[in-house]
Amino acid sequence: MAGEPERTEKITINLGPVDLGRIDLLVQEGFFTTRTDFIRTAVRNQLATSERAIEQTVARRTLVLGTQHFSRRDLETLRDAGEQVHIRVLGLATVAEDVPPELATATIASVEVLGAFRASRAVKAALGPRIV
Repeated sequence: MAGEPERTEKITINLGPVDLGRIDLLVQEGFFTTRTDFIRTAVRNQLATSERAIEQTVARRTLVLGTQHFSRRDLETLRDAGEQVHIRVLGLATVAEDVPPELATATIASVEVLGAFRASRAVKAALGPRIV
């Protein structure tokens, strides 16, 4: 199942005025180009520090690490074989826009995504009870 180019997700965080001021000071002093640059760097550093725990958890929970894409053809092949898939991803899972809800419900037994799950509104609605 072919991968899809990675896109970013927007998140919102709340910071106290002192922490925000400290970030702004570092930006003004040229240590970081923007607040976003600081936050991305901080997140990456924390993830690097936690890498061993993440790897162990991914292996224990049998998650796909990265991106997993399901095309209409992928799901039709599963349906024709009488099989279903459990989508378990740490990263990005996508279902092609041309997949009808009936095909999705016939072939996708469950969805567990730590990150982002992208599919049409109709497919997400049909899979609603199966999404963890």
